[in-house]
Amino acid sequence: MSDLKITYMADKVFIHRWPHDTPVWGDSTKKQLDEYVNKKLTEKQVVVDGKEIRIEGITFKSLKKIGISIPFFKKESTMIFEGQFDGLFAHVHITTKSKDFLEIFNALIKWRQREFPESINQ
Repeated sequence: MSDLKITYMADKVFIHRWPHDTPVWGDSTKKQLDEYVNKKLTEKQVVVDGKEIRIEGITFKSLKKIGISIPFFKKESTMIFEGQFDGLFAHVHITTKSKDFLEIFNALIKWRQREFPESINQ
């Protein structure tokens, strides 16, 4: 999609329904997300490509409110965003503790500035 494609492994991903006034997720959706992403103990692949983010094969579109940070006193970077997958609304938290977390952080900041400048200073 884009000439700025970022692929990395996340240690922790949590996807939940947000905002709460959006359609309720079915039990099978919740079970699938828990099994393959939220409660999966191994690393999860994240691909940031243009205006989409893919996590373990789930594609998020209509992204907004994209926050990228490095928490105090931790060697990790975190990205949080709102988006949609399969017509459902979600809030996604992605954390990587990779040894190259700073490079990932910098690449994500450049991506956000380019693709979603409205997410800065919200």
